[in-house]
Amino acid sequence: MKNVLITGGTSGIGLGLARAFAAQGYNLVVNGLEKNGEEIADKLAQEHGVNVYFSPANMLQPEQIRQMVQQAAQQLGQVDVLVNNAGIQHVAPVAEFPEEKWDAILAVNLSSSFHTSKAVWQGMQERRFGRIINIASAHALRASEFKAAYVAAKHGIAGLTKVLALEGAPFNITCNAICPGYVKTPLVEAQIADQARAHAMSEDEVVEKVMLKKQPVKQFVDVEAIAQLALFLASDAAAQMTGACLPIDGGWSAQ
Repeated sequence: MKNVLITGGTSGIGLGLARAFAAQGYNLVVNGLEKNGEEIADKLAQEHGVNVYFSPANMLQPEQIRQMVQQAAQQLGQVDVLVNNAGIQHVAPVAEFPEEKWDAILAVNLSSSFHTSKAVWQGMQERRFGRIINIASAHALRASEFKAAYVAAKHGIAGLTKVLALEGAPFNITCNAICPGYVKTPLVEAQIADQARAHAMSEDEVVEKVMLKKQPVKQFVDVEAIAQLALFLASDAAAQMTGACLPIDGGWSAQ
């Protein structure tokens, strides 16, 4: 039985990933800032009969990230799979983009993945096995206006993924990035409301004319599809896949 650590694992895509890994028998450490994080972890454990622990570590704090990884190893014995999923967003033109939002987005969406990966690296190297899966975005491959920090961070994740893949290759450590299009998570639902106000549109119009404008397949990406891809990347069948940035974006990046 393998063990997985998922950042941002108590809501949205991360919670979908946690459910999928638990259903396949993985023990979990799920991280998040939800006040009911312990309850979410307990429910996952009860539903799937695996060990699940909750970590409230703040992804803005490298020391808390290191402590989270240490606690995960103590609780589970080792971290076999790391899923870097935590993310935040802010939408604004460059000239109006708050500098504190830039700093926070780069810290959570990019730097935290470096800190978690560094913290699990020695153990994976010693065991000669590891799977690191970065939940990036179609914005790791394409840009959109008003998202300077998010696009910069996700492009950074694509680069970090490739470096970790190269350094991990001699030790059977793979690193890949999943690049979804729009997924209807709480993060995106908040964006829909923000965009509706900014464009003086209804939320339905925002979905059609703004959110899914660049996706030929006019549907939100399903969380379960992302989870199944993550499970594959964590499996032995994906041992030769590393350094890849895999779009699951309804054809957005095909253009």
